[in-house]
Amino acid sequence: MEVYKNISNNQDKEFKKLLVDNFSKTKIEEGKLLVGTITKITEKHVYLLISGMKSEALIDIGEIKTIYGDKQIKENEKLEVYLEKIEDKNGEVIVSASRAKKIRGWYELEKAYETNENVKGKIVSKCKGGVIVEHLDTKSLMFCPGSQIDSKPLKSFDHLFGVEQEFKIIKLDKFRGNACVSRREVISSFKKEDKAKILEKYKVGDIIENAVVKGYSSFGCFFEVNNEIDVLVHLQEISYSRINHPDEVFTIGEKHKLKIISIDNEKMQISCSIKALTPDPFENIANYTVGKSYKAKVIKVVDYGAFCELQPGLTCLLHSSEISWNKKNVNPNKFLKVNDEIDCVITDIDKEKKRVAISHKLAKENPFESFENKYPVGSTVKGKISNIKDYSIYLNIDEFGIDGFLHANDLSYTAKPDEEIKKYQKNDEIEVKVLEIKSKEQRIKFGIKQMQEDPFNILNSKKENDIITVKVKSTNSKGIVVCPEGSDLEIIIKKNQIAINAEDARSNRFIPGDRIDAAISEINIEKRKIVLSIKLLEEMQNKEAVSKFSSPLSGKNLPFSSLSEKLDNKKKEDK
Repeated sequence: MEVYKNISNNQDKEFKKLLVDNFSKTKIEEGKLLVGTITKITEKHVYLLISGMKSEALIDIGEIKTIYGDKQIKENEKLEVYLEKIEDKNGEVIVSASRAKKIRGWYELEKAYETNENVKGKIVSKCKGGVIVEHLDTKSLMFCPGSQIDSKPLKSFDHLFGVEQEFKIIKLDKFRGNACVSRREVISSFKKEDKAKILEKYKVGDIIENAVVKGYSSFGCFFEVNNEIDVLVHLQEISYSRINHPDEVFTIGEKHKLKIISIDNEKMQISCSIKALTPDPFENIANYTVGKSYKAKVIKVVDYGAFCELQPGLTCLLHSSEISWNKKNVNPNKFLKVNDEIDCVITDIDKEKKRVAISHKLAKENPFESFENKYPVGSTVKGKISNIKDYSIYLNIDEFGIDGFLHANDLSYTAKPDEEIKKYQKNDEIEVKVLEIKSKEQRIKFGIKQMQEDPFNILNSKKENDIITVKVKSTNSKGIVVCPEGSDLEIIIKKNQIAINAEDARSNRFIPGDRIDAAISEINIEKRKIVLSIKLLEEMQNKEAVSKFSSPLSGKNLPFSSLSEKLDNKKKEDK
């Protein structure tokens, strides 16, 4: 075999150029659109010859029928396909005619979007938020939002299904391969010139007679004027009174008089008003004075209160906190109904914001003031328990329809609050003493223990270092619980205050019922605090004995064994 290394002559160069040109023309890449020739058609497959491929590609006959329908295809016809694989594991060429058509259709949609041209399609199905439109030429599917189907609200658009019509592409997502179209834009473009001529007929301030209610939404009501143009009356322009939704006022087909308040030539929209046809009721606000009582009509009840009218169109707010004296967290629906006429007092007028605040409870006598007049602080009253919480009792005074507050600490001087409150039950009728009244704050405080003599009063004349006799009530590891004679006041003598000597400081030396003496080491009448100590009493007695006796004495003759040592020390000091 002869190998030519020298290819520098002209013939060799020309041959090389022809070879490269031929390869570049027949270069095949996966993921590209290619055109092939139909060589054979069978019951199951279509054979396609693509230039540059070493073998023919097979396409399922069903795929071809899906694309062309009943149209007959013949041999030697050209067919565009999408090359998925040059060669699979079986050595076959994998192509798709349907994907090629979809890609080609996407190219056409891109072109129409870039040139701002309309495309032809038909609505084939409904979906969430709109309809699916099929592009007639490429069978590509596009989305049309419900708001873009027509220039006016439609109750039903079933008559548009399957009808060939034009759409405008308004959004194209190349990354996801989604197209969004609008029929409304096409319709509006036809009407734009006509609508501009119609707008020239109207000017701001014109009164429109017999405008027909066509539809409404949460922000306003649409009217048809002279069968040629639709106008909007915004929610705030319907009435001086507060309105939540136009359907509270209007019915489809009704006729109303409107006043034009603005015209937008760019958006080709006319805005109208109904309330502008009548004077602003707030102009009469000078007839009303803050602090005076008036009649008001309830026109709307909401969670936080009610809207009322002092006169037609002059709306004011009655907050839930101003409905009742004796109820907190009022549910307005349980107290008020639409069309109720109530007495009220104006509490605030804001002329800039055109707002008026009223109070229903101020128009009635304050039950807390009435209660105070009849039951001043220090008096007693009977009431029924309406509620019990962890550390409080709420007492209802039926005569005035109000509740008062009784804290657990005010139930007893001696018993524990958390245990004492358990003795009471809902609906029990009890007598209490009025401790505090705050009419403006709607607060009354009651007490029970204040009706009894304070056991602490027995100690009013006592002072520090005084000696009192107490009775042992109980003992525990912390000390001794004692009560002064003639009183239920419980006082604890701590373990370290039982005796001077540590070995004598034992609480088990005492039993319930024992009468013992103790000294007051600390007392505060205002703070109801007293500290008793047996140890202090020992120290006081020792000091007294040492100062009185100068001869040695036996500790056994005194109640405390340490006394003899102190007497010896005293004798030495005297010498």
